[in-house]
Amino acid sequence: MARLPITKTPKVYVGGAFIRSESARVFPLRDRAGNFVGNIPQCTRKDLRNAVEAAAKAGPGWAKRTGYNRGQILYRLAEMLEARSAEMAEALAAMTSSAAGQTAAQREVAATVDRLMYYAGWADKYEQVLGNVNPVAAPYFNFTVTEPMGVVGVIAPDMPALLGLVSLSAPGIVSGNTVVALASEKFPYPAILLGEMLATSDLPGGVVNLLTGFRKELVPTFATHTHLRALSAVATPEERKTLELGAAESVKRTRIAAAPGGDWFADGAQSLQAIRDFLEFKTTWHPIGA
Repeated sequence: MARLPITKTPKVYVGGAFIRSESARVFPLRDRAGNFVGNIPQCTRKDLRNAVEAAAKAGPGWAKRTGYNRGQILYRLAEMLEARSAEMAEALAAMTSSAAGQTAAQREVAATVDRLMYYAGWADKYEQVLGNVNPVAAPYFNFTVTEPMGVVGVIAPDMPALLGLVSLSAPGIVSGNTVVALASEKFPYPAILLGEMLATSDLPGGVVNLLTGFRKELVPTFATHTHLRALSAVATPEERKTLELGAAESVKRTRIAAAPGGDWFADGAQSLQAIRDFLEFKTTWHPIGA
């Protein structure tokens, strides 16, 4: 008797677990040829609030880890993506309408692995570059150290679906922040696969939380949620206005790029400045000889 294949039930990754939307709503996803792939969870504002709670709970433990340990964990995630690069490239090629097809998808996966490696390398070094010992005209030691901000909201571009999501999320988590990310609305499947890799990596549950759904429903809540301390987003002019007005009301830092976000493959798409944007700086005075 012919065997029916078991198709995957896509779920989002929140708080270290795979969940469906609390509303049970889904939207169909089809590949470039029009074939049905799966029903993607249509996350709601309640899902976003739950994800922020999970991120806030995971934050203190993640922030206390050494930079060296966080770098090892990001390196391990890059290893896992490298090992499953063929599967991820196949998913990207099937979902997107890129004329280059498989070649472009393989390039995006390779660039994503390299981006994770880049930020993993900064994990135990950014403090030495961004922190400082300050000269003062008084008998004190004066030094500035960095601290993570807390929970960072990420709104990824539609394309590149994987590289854009990782490029916005990695600078936050490498410095001890936690992330709640909204994946590409048009091409959410790579984020589903990424969630599977996060679940089996050494990254603690709740450090990265991935949501899928419609931007028009979730962007206003990203803007106004008071427990999101910063936003990193690629947005249309209308979305940018919503985000900036909401961020001003709830007093959060924003890093917003105009869609589609520039050249994600360029060297300028990764930088120490991206890490600095989501750090707080604390200056301490200590008497000499005390």
